[in-house]
Amino acid sequence: MSIVKEINADEFEHEVNQANNKVLVDFYAPWCGPCKMIAPIIEQVAQENPELKVVKVNADNNQALMAQFGIRGIPTLLLVNEGEVIATQVGAATLAQTNTFISQ
Repeated sequence: MSIVKEINADEFEHEVNQANNKVLVDFYAPWCGPCKMIAPIIEQVAQENPELKVVKVNADNNQALMAQFGIRGIPTLLLVNEGEVIATQVGAATLAQTNTFISQ
């Protein structure tokens, strides 16, 4: 069972911007090869970092969020703290790279 929750634009404010801790947001698409490659890494990061909230956003179904954050390529990871984007990572990454990214 996945502990990564898929959310949409309507849930973004509550799930991400109003969260009390850091949130890792994975913008992905079901047809995206690199997105499929990092999916297990995102799951592992979520399992190994219970203090970190991890959510996924389907880029195809949430174009307004893509535009809001200026996302032009997927996968894109956003690290959000108290409603502010504190880091962005574009493209597939290794587990080590993702762990470094979330430690910011």
